[in-house]
Amino acid sequence: MDKLFWLVLSLVLCNISANTQPGLEQELGYVPSLGDTSPGSVWPQPQSLTSTPQTYTVTVENFSFKYVASSHRCSTLDEAFKRYGMIMMSSTSRLRLKFRPKVQLKISSLEVNLLSTCQHYPSLNMNEAYTMEVGDYSLLTSESVWGILRGLETFSQLLWESETGEFVVNKTNVIDHPRYSHRGILLDTSRHFLPVRVLLENLDAMAYNKYNVFHWHIVDQQSFPYVSQAYPGLSKKGAYQANYVYTPDDVAAVVEYARLRGIRVVPEFDTPGHSLSWGLGQPGLLTPCYAGGKPTGTYGPINPTVESTYDFIRNLFTELKAVFPDKYLHLGGDEVSFNCWKSNPDITNYMKEKNITGDYAKLEEIYVQRVTEISKEVGFSYIVWQEVVDNGVKVKDDTVVEVWINNHIDKELEKVTKLGYRAILTAPWYLNMIHYREDWQYYYMYEPSAFNGTEKQKELVVGGEACMWGEYVDATNIIPRLWPRASAVAERLWSAKNINDVTKATPRLHQQRCRMLQRGINAEPLHPGYCVHERN
Repeated sequence: MDKLFWLVLSLVLCNISANTQPGLEQELGYVPSLGDTSPGSVWPQPQSLTSTPQTYTVTVENFSFKYVASSHRCSTLDEAFKRYGMIMMSSTSRLRLKFRPKVQLKISSLEVNLLSTCQHYPSLNMNEAYTMEVGDYSLLTSESVWGILRGLETFSQLLWESETGEFVVNKTNVIDHPRYSHRGILLDTSRHFLPVRVLLENLDAMAYNKYNVFHWHIVDQQSFPYVSQAYPGLSKKGAYQANYVYTPDDVAAVVEYARLRGIRVVPEFDTPGHSLSWGLGQPGLLTPCYAGGKPTGTYGPINPTVESTYDFIRNLFTELKAVFPDKYLHLGGDEVSFNCWKSNPDITNYMKEKNITGDYAKLEEIYVQRVTEISKEVGFSYIVWQEVVDNGVKVKDDTVVEVWINNHIDKELEKVTKLGYRAILTAPWYLNMIHYREDWQYYYMYEPSAFNGTEKQKELVVGGEACMWGEYVDATNIIPRLWPRASAVAERLWSAKNINDVTKATPRLHQQRCRMLQRGINAEPLHPGYCVHERN
């Protein structure tokens, strides 16, 4: 992470000591909470939510979700109805139900009206808008299955427990849609292998926060855990161990679990750099490095000068297209060191033959253009890291550029969008970087549209991602380190631009953290305090 990030973060979050003076907590947006101070709040904040003091008891033990007569039916929603029924029941206990007092106003069902046919798989342009009325007649309406899923999550969050032990909901009207279409979490399964159960737990947490993209950085320098049917040696020799892999069944399970929650799975196979583990199982793929005219026994990026490289890429990508149903494949392209290419005499001769004079970025361009052509051939659109554009590589007009370097973010977004490319922002949201304060506030306050550019340019920013790189996290700590810090990014990407007050957000985020704990997500604390369900 760039030094500028630490400077800004220190100024924002760390310019106070443990002996904070009275009043300074409020000035910095730090509001300690002793319990669930914002029951029935929704995270991320909807575009419009209007509620009244009128409350209704929710008969959780026999509650039902049901279609209105004119609604389209959808197997994805049938599964969601079961899931949210279980979530609602898990928030109660038999003891509380015994002592529930009699009331007159009750809600025993939420009717659902899906206005279009059921879509099988989510996409970048999916419609997640919905409207909902909760009261004497409770109705959730959306043009798409994905909007219904987001509305079900909102409904589940509107419920709260009264002092008498009842589960109640206020009379509420919601009109909602996301601000950005791409709202992602990146997990790195190369530096440390993450069991499938951890990936599924994270997908649950993503659904609870209305994320819709799992950016699966599945392989890298350190290991190649993806089991390829076309090239089984890649994982046999490139994975840490034989059982530290993702089989076709594992991948299918992750994709399906995500799909049922309206989450896309975008795999990343980063090349030509970050590919050392690839070479262990695919001889001849990497570039041999030289020193003093002799091979050193070490290897650099993928060799872009031999045709066998592109045959391999084509076969692998053809397989990936059959395994991952999403339209997009992340091609990587970041941090490509040219030193090994410069040292290799075969590379030098190739450049002379092609009349490429000393500009190794041109060699990268040849590789990227070939790989993007192959991607298109097999049916993928693609995403690349920003260095591909920074190095002057001419990419296709429909390329999506992911901006990650935390130095002059605004200038990079301005440049990428001025060139006409769509952009995904990750630079301010590297959650693997931790700090001894409420650093979620920094993530929460960063505004993706805060760069110089026309409105048309700003519309090219399709969203962002919270990234959790894997050098120092594994199955033991990745979930609590990620959540609820990632929730801050979720609200920035979903809610209206003016929803950015840290003081107002703090009690709602505390409630969201408590809610996730109740649902089995081991989200870490925000500040001193407790969750009511823990006390009970």
